[in-house]
Amino acid sequence: MPRLIPFHNTYKATGVSDDQARDIVLIHGWGLHAIVFDDIVPALLERFRVTVVDLPGMGQSPLPNDPYTLDFLADQVAAVMPARAHLLGWSLGGLVALRLALDHPDRVQSVVTVATTPRFTAADDWPAAMKPDIFNAFEQMCREDYEGTLVRFLALNCKGAESMRQDVARLKEILYFCGLPAHRALREGLAILRDTDLRGDLAALEVPLRMIFGARDNIVPAAAMAAVEPLLNERGDTALIEQVAHVPFLSAPDTFTRAVYDFYRRHQLIDG
Repeated sequence: MPRLIPFHNTYKATGVSDDQARDIVLIHGWGLHAIVFDDIVPALLERFRVTVVDLPGMGQSPLPNDPYTLDFLADQVAAVMPARAHLLGWSLGGLVALRLALDHPDRVQSVVTVATTPRFTAADDWPAAMKPDIFNAFEQMCREDYEGTLVRFLALNCKGAESMRQDVARLKEILYFCGLPAHRALREGLAILRDTDLRGDLAALEVPLRMIFGARDNIVPAAAMAAVEPLLNERGDTALIEQVAHVPFLSAPDTFTRAVYDFYRRHQLIDG
């Protein structure tokens, strides 16, 4: 029986010829799907072929019976991505991108994470994160009322941003566009966010890395940026976007794409 693979689609570059275009893969976060990136795709198509992927059980992707782990998600994306590509991952998708780069450095040219931290829950030595009791309460709400929890989560994504009202409305449209995600994908995706700790792995990355944070993020606080910086090697850096929360590419797409392209130019990953 053929193995189930995630829904994915590749768009040809518009600003350069196909033989000059680089490949970039966009990986979305918990509860949503690839349409969340629509506002930045046109700018990326100026230099890249853009591949979008719906994580298993979300968007248009089927949900295989495999254990729903970070390694599984990384393997699913690896199965459909180009042979070599740049990765851009948001929130949970950022963890997937980091795992992919750690496990398949020969296939990954660089990583940009967005509103991602190597550890999403707080600890004594990691205070700039969500407190475990708050995270556990959120998990319980998701079990009891998963659709209502998703809608509240969209508001939390945008809370504090100057464009909060418009961003929440846009995320609600995106959420329902492909139908609600699978219950198991949500439950076990939360377990990945709760349990993953990649702090000790960041220095081992063999590719350039930029970690982008929102100054008003209520899920990954901006203070996490200072905590992350000592963990990076010489190829890694951070960037902070003001006046945005957990979805900077939605709230300020032009500012966001400038931060991405500045990173690529710094590491000579694109021409010009």
